[in-house]
Amino acid sequence: MSLLLIILSLGLVQGLCEFLPVSSSGHLVLAQALFHLEEPEVLLDLVLHLGTLLAVCVFYRRSLTELVSETRLIPEAVFRHKLAAHYQTRPVFHLGVLIIAASIPTALIGLLAQDFLESLFNSVRATGLALLGTAAVLSLTRLIKTSRTRSILEMTLLDAFLIGTIQGLAIAPGLSRSGLTISCALILGLNKELSARFSFLLSIPAIVGGLALSLGRGQTSSVPTAYLFLGLVVSGVVGYLSLRFLTYIVDRGKLSFFAPWCLCVGLLALFWSF
Repeated sequence: MSLLLIILSLGLVQGLCEFLPVSSSGHLVLAQALFHLEEPEVLLDLVLHLGTLLAVCVFYRRSLTELVSETRLIPEAVFRHKLAAHYQTRPVFHLGVLIIAASIPTALIGLLAQDFLESLFNSVRATGLALLGTAAVLSLTRLIKTSRTRSILEMTLLDAFLIGTIQGLAIAPGLSRSGLTISCALILGLNKELSARFSFLLSIPAIVGGLALSLGRGQTSSVPTAYLFLGLVVSGVVGYLSLRFLTYIVDRGKLSFFAPWCLCVGLLALFWSF
């Protein structure tokens, strides 16, 4: 295949799979193996993630504007001893504090275990096993009762730390970041809209941090810059559409709908690896 067609295909895979709970990184590993790329293109993977980052920023632009406005009050609230009061009474301020808190375990895992987790990008077998794990977690969401769910002001720091830890572990290909974090939030008893919104807003600092860390380590790519930009555009546009679709699915409690796909792809990856 031509390099242009490969980049278009990878951008499409990233855009479809970043927000759909099927692991974009896992599918990119399998796609790169299928296209016989000589080594994992980590920078290409991050550029494609940047495209979907732009998609989530556009989709949640109103929430982001409110978050920026509210989190700017944190230093003043600390100085005037109003942090607890704001945290307990202002929903957007509360959400901003929780996103910051959840980003801490994600960052620690990314810094301490990045080399190991990124080494899994070389393993189709490990990716297949991780996809089976994702399928199992998605299947658990069928058992969740939604008669009583918690709102943003009822969400705790412990909830945030647990979801942030799950996001950090989902650096490994095959573990769906969106699928696992949304499932974790639903299992913890958060309402559907909040589970999806928190997961996607939490992805923003994670992707930005991963991109900055990779660039700081001097990651390079054999892919021309123009092709990288094309991949970014494709992943962004397709990502926006898939994000709209997933929020529709989560709102109707059908997250487990994607479990059979992860199961089938995981089994195929394991079969391929032998």
